[in-house]
Amino acid sequence: MKIKRFGMSDRAVIAVVLGVAIVLDLALIWGPTIASVGLSFTSWNGVTDPVWVGGKNYDTIVNVYPPFWPAMRHNLLWLAFLGLIATPLGLFFAVLLDKSLRLGRFYQSALYLPVVLSLAIVGFIAQLVYSRDYGALNNILGRTGNPIDFLGDPSINIWAVLVAVGWRHVGYVMILYLAGLKAVDPALKESAALDGANEAQTFFRVTFPTLRPVNIIVLVITVIEGLRAFDIVYAINRGRNGLELLSVLVTDNIIGEASRIGFGSAIAVILLLISLGFIVTYLVRILREER
Repeated sequence: MKIKRFGMSDRAVIAVVLGVAIVLDLALIWGPTIASVGLSFTSWNGVTDPVWVGGKNYDTIVNVYPPFWPAMRHNLLWLAFLGLIATPLGLFFAVLLDKSLRLGRFYQSALYLPVVLSLAIVGFIAQLVYSRDYGALNNILGRTGNPIDFLGDPSINIWAVLVAVGWRHVGYVMILYLAGLKAVDPALKESAALDGANEAQTFFRVTFPTLRPVNIIVLVITVIEGLRAFDIVYAINRGRNGLELLSVLVTDNIIGEASRIGFGSAIAVILLLISLGFIVTYLVRILREER
């Protein structure tokens, strides 16, 4: 069999397609990332020349900057909620819908509907549900005379927002796992049933291990969603009064009134390192298991 060689026109098309993708990737992702790392060691307001300060920004963030540790705790709580509650719930719904339930298409559409909404829109919906004065939840609970301030009380507003975020995340995870379940060879399940495995054993010992590629995608998406969260808290109260997040601190310092671009870049680098830490650790574990 002869191997067809690429002609000049084919090479030109490949070069253009790959070249544009690589240039955009470098310009929009790696370029700003590298620039942020460099700027994190400087003091710069965007107008005057950057001044090298070494690790002073990081020392100030960790030891002096009051909003940092609450924001860090909230981001980790966000990640834990999505990873330990919303993601398993999405998998559970995917398993149910994979059984060809009656009105399965309707349930699938209803659960997926929040995914098409941006987190900013979800934030506005959360205000309609949780508002102290006109929120639907207080009316349902019969607390119109003594309403609960779901969004104003710092002790509970983070949980109220997490429920809204989880509502959106569940549908996203459900679709990913449902696609993975549809691709599982039915013969594997039949063989397990013939060997005497019950439904739970078949899922955890046969079906779930075949979903490893989907698990990696879900993990990456969950980490990204948990650590880049910004829209919903900014739409509710600009990420203050119990809803502090690292992404909000980055925005407030870089484009806020302070214009501390070097300081904000340092917070962004910390956020990047946390993200890479979770993802790289999981990928290394998977690669070791495969070996």
